[in-house]
Amino acid sequence: MTLSVDISHQFKAFDLNVKFEAESGITALFGRSGSGKTTVVNAIAGLITPDTGRIAVNDRPLFESHTSTNIAPHKRGIGYVFQDARLFPHLNVRDNLRYALRYRRKQSPALREDHVIDLLGIGHLLERPTGALSGGEKQRVAIGRALLSAPDILLMDEPLAALDAARKAEILPFLAGLRDEIDLPIVYVSHSIAEVARLASHVVVLDQGDVVTHGTTEAVLSNPELVQFVGLRSAGSVMPAHVVAHAQDGLTELAISGGTLFMPKVASPVGTRLRVRILAQDVMISLSKPTDISALNVLECKITAIKKGEGPGAILQLACGQDRLLARTTARSASQLGLTVGMSCYAVLKTVSVDQGDIG
Repeated sequence: MTLSVDISHQFKAFDLNVKFEAESGITALFGRSGSGKTTVVNAIAGLITPDTGRIAVNDRPLFESHTSTNIAPHKRGIGYVFQDARLFPHLNVRDNLRYALRYRRKQSPALREDHVIDLLGIGHLLERPTGALSGGEKQRVAIGRALLSAPDILLMDEPLAALDAARKAEILPFLAGLRDEIDLPIVYVSHSIAEVARLASHVVVLDQGDVVTHGTTEAVLSNPELVQFVGLRSAGSVMPAHVVAHAQDGLTELAISGGTLFMPKVASPVGTRLRVRILAQDVMISLSKPTDISALNVLECKITAIKKGEGPGAILQLACGQDRLLARTTARSASQLGLTVGMSCYAVLKTVSVDQGDIG
């Protein structure tokens, strides 16, 4: 399935002009509050009618202004998961799930109920009233209900925004499993760069109704220009890796395209493919290979971009093997070291710098 979006709409605050395509996996719509993210998913769902443009699934138009096509929301084949679960309080979990079967489009292949239940880990909740569920459990049931309607695409509007840190940590692995096992385009709205880094296959960055940039998660998050939207403390890059070994001293060895990373023990077997988010503020730069230091991760790199801000800071983009790494330094340090684009250097990262929540 492929979702194509190319729409324009005029609001008092800003003009919306959005164009992107989403295939199987999670495409994240990321941006500040008020950038137009929810407006886009509401237009896809048919809850808002754009002024002009086209929205289509596999070339089947859901909205097309020049032909006056505008399919009703309940006929679009859309599964929508909101910030709040919106479960029926008078029905238990099983009946909430089966409610979706009433409105499943017959021409769409249905996901098996038992598969969805197993995938979301909600088998032990089936007889519970919804009032007895935690926030994370409610969201998993809401996702299951949306999937059982056999949608062509799944929309998720900040589904973790109302959850505390513990509940977010509980549901993230289920969302990752959903991404990997369900052959559907999933459009995921978020203003959390950590969620985007862990879950998304592709990212569309919005600002004031316009698409600032879009592409693979690795490419978008390693772009120094994104810092203005995520903030200096959240700026970082995402690197694909796989587990090579677990040492007896509690460290895990990961292989990346540019070398080896040592991390606190990762609860994944050898051979598992992972994604590691490294914050720019945790990366130090050395012009020569450092020795006699406590940091275990020393990666040979080449500077590919330098972005200096209005304040004292600077962001470097580094080529590390086939990947890109961001490093945050001061403009003074960059000047004293004589850092320039094309220069070789070493990136130094403490083993304990990467949080377990940034490994997915």
